Amino acid sequence: MRFDEARRRLARVPTSLPAMPPELVPVLLPVDGGSGPPRVPAFPVGPRRDAAVLILIHPDDEGRAVVVLAERSAGDHRHAGQISFPGGAIEEDDESVAAAALREAWEEVGLNAVSAGVEVVGVLAAVDVRASGFVVHPVIAFANRAPRLAPDGREVVAILNEPLATFLPSAPIEIVTTERDGVRLRYGAYRVGHHLVWGVTAGILGRLGAYLAPAATATEPA
Repeated sequence: MRFDEARRRLARVPTSLPAMPPELVPVLLPVDGGSGPPRVPAFPVGPRRDAAVLILIHPDDEGRAVVVLAERSAGDHRHAGQISFPGGAIEEDDESVAAAALREAWEEVGLNAVSAGVEVVGVLAAVDVRASGFVVHPVIAFANRAPRLAPDGREVVAILNEPLATFLPSAPIEIVTTERDGVRLRYGAYRVGHHLVWGVTAGILGRLGAYLAPAATATEPA
């Protein structure tokens, strides 16, 4: 997936995206392989909070489109150790969804949007994440060169720049069976180095990859 093609295809952000690959959808399983009903996770109660994440795309040295991802720090918080976009809750003093995403990216990965020449092109449809109690607003932005980034060390411990081609429909999806907080589930994930990208982040990237697939095919060498 070439950077210029990704930028051309997303010059106008779509109002909706194709469905995510069905393999990515988590499936609840009976605990300990039994025949009884699966244990259902306890979802947060009360109103949802709004959050913004930044889908920052830039070219690598070969002109491929890559997306910035963050490895969350270990600990007892909900997303410990997971791979996600930079982002977090929208605060009252944030002027817009895009402003919130850029603020979070500055706090978590040190993104200076001005010096990096970041251009926000739009916001994708919101994603209701019941498991965390947030409504996530994905903000798409482009930088014409790789920005200088550094993890804050508190919320983020590493930064990954992954080719968008990793999330095209032709990309492999690994199936994982695991138990989390007493809930046994199976889900699909994308392999990024020694990490697995799953959940909401994988769903957004899978849907974005499906949308970009025609452009990627058109620019593949014969």
